[in-house]
Amino acid sequence: MGTSLWAENAEKKGVESINRLTAEAHVEFLASDELQGREAGFPGSRIAGHYIVSVLKSLGIQPVGDSYYHPFDVYHAERQKKGQRWQVEPDSIVKLKNEVHQKLSLKNILGMIPGKNSDEYVIVGAHYDHLGIDPMLDGDQIYNGADDNASGVSAVLQIARAFLATGEQPERNVIFAFWDGEEKGLLGSRAFVQSFPDMKKVKGYLNFDMIGRNSDESNPENVVYFYTESHPAFGEWLKEDIQKYGLKLKPDYRPWDRPVGGSDNTSFAKLDIPIIWYHTNGHPDYHMPTDHSERINWNKLVDITKASFLNMWNMANEKTF
Repeated sequence: MGTSLWAENAEKKGVESINRLTAEAHVEFLASDELQGREAGFPGSRIAGHYIVSVLKSLGIQPVGDSYYHPFDVYHAERQKKGQRWQVEPDSIVKLKNEVHQKLSLKNILGMIPGKNSDEYVIVGAHYDHLGIDPMLDGDQIYNGADDNASGVSAVLQIARAFLATGEQPERNVIFAFWDGEEKGLLGSRAFVQSFPDMKKVKGYLNFDMIGRNSDESNPENVVYFYTESHPAFGEWLKEDIQKYGLKLKPDYRPWDRPVGGSDNTSFAKLDIPIIWYHTNGHPDYHMPTDHSERINWNKLVDITKASFLNMWNMANEKTF
């Protein structure tokens, strides 16, 4: 892509479209009490899904296939059986159907900007489900999930708008993915990688999971930046863009030969797809009802979103990385 005037202007327009007010709008809605903690398969999560689709439609982002919704069913052994997990793989489901079992109907949400080269894809994703409610808790019973992971959803939505703001068509197809059922075992991304017909054409994946908080209040600019070690360009991109755009981030660079574990990046890394994963570490409100939007570090969330848009802009346009 180089340093042409076209590239500079398009990239700058995308960065400038990302802002705090939009981040607040997305996170505050998704983490509101009315969504009841967005547990996968329950009404609050479905409302969150409708909201995400409405934003994609308002932007003019087209669906992947005939619909933004990509439904899938997951199964689990009867609840008294210990040591079990939700299953999305067909062979496991066949076995579970032969006995007493649980079932949930979930939906990934997928939008896309077509690229000039329709044979290659890059994907940016975040899970939109959380832990729901616990009616037996004394006091606050809603796991709002502002950081986990309304923060990540807001970033994907802003990046979609930023791509449009560039005024230029990317070289590769760019998919904007919102995964369901992550909290129950990475179910949405697992379902996607086993059913998407063009997985061999996916050239890279960027993941968000909790990007709006400070694990160490004395170091509010810290962000953990996992990336596939065999692609050192990923590290170089971030270093250059932080300096170029004055982003207030101090990344903990963690190249990893196969970045699995922790979030939906696992589903892609297992297939040896190059990945980038932004994460700001745990904090006292992780998986607690106190994960509220007023505790988000908005400036940090915005700068991470800008940095990751630039990552995706490179991933979508660079011939090699």
